[in-house]
Amino acid sequence: MKLLKLVPEDTNIKFLRLRVPFFIFSLLLIAASWALVFINGINYGVDFAGGQEVRLTFVEQDQAPVPELREMVGGLGYGTPVVQEFGAPNAVSIRVPLPDGVEDQPGAATAIGNEVIEMIEGEYPQVRRDGNDTVSGKVAGEFRQDAVLALLAAMLAVALYIWVRFEWQFGVGALFALFHDVSVTLGMFALFQLEFSLQIIAAILAIIGYSLNDTIVVYDRIRENLKKYRKMPLPELLDLSVNETLARTVMTSLTLLVALVPLLLIGPASLFGLVAAITAGLFIGTYSSVYLAAPVLIWMGVTSNSFVPQETKEERQEKIARGEA
Repeated sequence: MKLLKLVPEDTNIKFLRLRVPFFIFSLLLIAASWALVFINGINYGVDFAGGQEVRLTFVEQDQAPVPELREMVGGLGYGTPVVQEFGAPNAVSIRVPLPDGVEDQPGAATAIGNEVIEMIEGEYPQVRRDGNDTVSGKVAGEFRQDAVLALLAAMLAVALYIWVRFEWQFGVGALFALFHDVSVTLGMFALFQLEFSLQIIAAILAIIGYSLNDTIVVYDRIRENLKKYRKMPLPELLDLSVNETLARTVMTSLTLLVALVPLLLIGPASLFGLVAAITAGLFIGTYSSVYLAAPVLIWMGVTSNSFVPQETKEERQEKIARGEA
């Protein structure tokens, strides 16, 4: 049986021919993304904007009815709630956004929490109240700060790893590609005002991981070809390397899409932002690996002899003495 090949072995697409227009387009895309972030702002969820947190335990059940609770609390009209297990399978934490100005009114936020609890008690009389607290904007601000630090730490660790694994030029290229991917993802959330929660931080970290994986595969092939084709012009060598890894990139992307598209179209609403971010990041990360991470090596001055060990003066003299030069 003949194996299916999504990319023919003799594929020779001239990706680097359009490296300058695509690089300019990418810079404009980064600038537009950050402009959207500063102008439109980010639609922070309860995790980052604060709200009212209610903690409950369903004492007569082994598992808390999380999907049902999410639907019930969402129907109160306070926005999309965050409902998750808390400490035990039958215990939950429910966080709801607070309307503007409520946090400054004594007792108003607690009243909203009591409204949530009373509605749930009407459906589940056996529920036990464990807490009804206000998550202040200061605490939410600390969450945002920690999330930004986590993203920066991940990107710097990636650049450092590639610097050690390859050379510093590769580290700069990978870091620029990752900055592009994160910027465009944030711009998408600012443009469509999708809710930005801790789930989205996880999605961005997944995008960084996927983009890094794709970039390292391309870089590894570039390094191999630099040793094999010493006289080949660098743009041609980069095109060759990208084409040789294209089948792997296409197969990986299609495999992920098979899992992501059904979740995006018919999955639960609570996962839409997470799945949308990863799906967009799949295309963004693939694009940046080809049109940013690879061409940057040309502008960083990499040549076919950049990583060839240089012969010292003493070694040269010894070769002359042996008649080898």
